[in-house]
Amino acid sequence: MDDITAMVGRTQRRLLVAGAALLVAGGLAASLPFASAVEPRSFSTPELSERYRSLVEEIRCLVCQNQSIADSNADLARDLRGKVDELLRAGRSDEEILDYMVDRYGNFVRYRPPFDPTTIVLWVGPFALAGVAFGWLLIRIRRRVPGKEALSTAERTRLARILGSESEQEQERMD
Repeated sequence: MDDITAMVGRTQRRLLVAGAALLVAGGLAASLPFASAVEPRSFSTPELSERYRSLVEEIRCLVCQNQSIADSNADLARDLRGKVDELLRAGRSDEEILDYMVDRYGNFVRYRPPFDPTTIVLWVGPFALAGVAFGWLLIRIRRRVPGKEALSTAERTRLARILGSESEQEQERMD
């Protein structure tokens, strides 16, 4: 009997391990298309390769908007990566490449737009909105708090009479 129990236990463990392995393999296979949007590019120096990586991380995908062109699979992101590659190979500086992208697509294309009059809303807007919301909340809370006014003698007497009559009626009901 113990041999059968041991065999069943081993079989269950083997099935559990096999199921876990299949689950991990399936997860890895499903994530392969998303592993890296950046197609491998070869550059003459590691410095150029690092500049390329830095630039594609700095430029926002205009289709996805919450991804850099390095992380996006969109056709526009692929085209922009190609343009960055082309401009790097042409000897342009990082600033010239970013200026090219900004001239063509506006400051929104940069994840860290410069602080200037045209982007002041991007930098100050969230803080201003939070300040307005906090001020509105503070005003609402202060309006809700009633003033601490004491009851007059007549109001206290009337309240005692009401409460006394209610408690007397409850006692009569219970009896």
